[in-house]
Amino acid sequence: MCRAADLALRAALALLLALSAACGSRLPERDFTTRPPTAPGTAAPSTGPSGTAPPDAAGPPIRVGVIASATSPVGGDALTGPRDGALAYFAALNARGGIDGRRVEPVTCDDGGSGAGNHTCVTELVEEKRVFALVATTALDYAAASRVSRAEVPDIGGQPIGPAYDTYPHLYGIYGSSAPRTGDRPGWNGVLYGGTEVYRYFKQVHGARTAAVVSYNQPSSAAYARLVTRGLRAEGYQVFEEQVDFALPNFRAVAADLRARRPDLVLDALDGHGNARLCEAMDAAGAIPTAKVTHAQNWDSTVPDAYAKAPRCRNALWATGSSRNHDDTSHPAVRAFRAAMDAHAEGVGVRSQWQLEGWAAAMWFTDAARSCLAGGPGGLTRACVERYLNRPEPYTANGLLLPVRFERLERPPATRRACLSVARWKDGEGWVTQGDMNGNCATVPQLGYRP
Repeated sequence: MCRAADLALRAALALLLALSAACGSRLPERDFTTRPPTAPGTAAPSTGPSGTAPPDAAGPPIRVGVIASATSPVGGDALTGPRDGALAYFAALNARGGIDGRRVEPVTCDDGGSGAGNHTCVTELVEEKRVFALVATTALDYAAASRVSRAEVPDIGGQPIGPAYDTYPHLYGIYGSSAPRTGDRPGWNGVLYGGTEVYRYFKQVHGARTAAVVSYNQPSSAAYARLVTRGLRAEGYQVFEEQVDFALPNFRAVAADLRARRPDLVLDALDGHGNARLCEAMDAAGAIPTAKVTHAQNWDSTVPDAYAKAPRCRNALWATGSSRNHDDTSHPAVRAFRAAMDAHAEGVGVRSQWQLEGWAAAMWFTDAARSCLAGGPGGLTRACVERYLNRPEPYTANGLLLPVRFERLERPPATRRACLSVARWKDGEGWVTQGDMNGNCATVPQLGYRP
């Protein structure tokens, strides 16, 4: 999914899921660069029987915060993947001796998916526990983003469910940003931009020319569907739109129309449950397109269960994103991720793209911290970490991410060369990578929209 459209989908799905489930104080202006008795993000050393601290040549642990909307209206483990991936990374890192001998101490907080809960988490982690940084934030409502920014706490590798990562300085989303991020309005004067690379890929590689976009008659879903339709038409597709009632969706009628019109692609602005029901109706009607296109949040190992009643539609599922396929064990960085999840994520049976991106976020923080510690123990400062994040060289997390950078462009580009990670589900094989993500590239137009 193009970046701006993907952000719009995340926001739309967050609202949709909250709706289906339903049928603070300001941070003090502190100078976080001043060294307190215990430096921000470092745990106080433990003491021996005499009350004196034991020798610790490497230094105290580095404390980081991980916010996830675990018990949100979305329910289940929909928003815990990045947290689980980050925790597995830090566990594996500490087992190897940490960062130059210093253990990383992750402190988690569940904000419950609410703005008030998000403020509570930021108060706990930033003010009270004084974490050095936030890593892999996944907040349904990142209401306290401005407080994190004012505190100058780096937020590294967060999932852009809303526009915060394209609005505030000191926030670094997992996919990067070209926006000015002045803290005023998101993007460029309230407008975000993204490309049409998904639609270009299916047109060029698979000869797709027609597409259907399915949405609910609900404002967020309909708005996202309009954005997808606009991108498809910009790539020359013939597009028709299908809309179902949010409360009582008639997916059989949609499937009958899809069978009659036979589009090459089917895209949607539905929640996960709606997606599965649509697929079941399509399977029953024999309306199987070249590709039923989904996004990174659904790119996981639950497909056999979620689509158990739709075997033909299930095997037409394609996922697109900006990170390497989590099922691609031919890549050493993916093998390392999966081994750590097996070893350190007990009780987490699902494997997902969001877990891999949380792992990459933790690696990003670690690489930045290690580069700072190379200059000596006193080199690990928030300013040093942010210099690493803002450097002109793109970051790839050992090849797990498409090159990520933060540019702060005064004007949005009219076109941009964009690359795409693509995978297709096949029973018995899982998610199968389609081409190299660093080669699935094209120069595409950048379309604006207001979040």
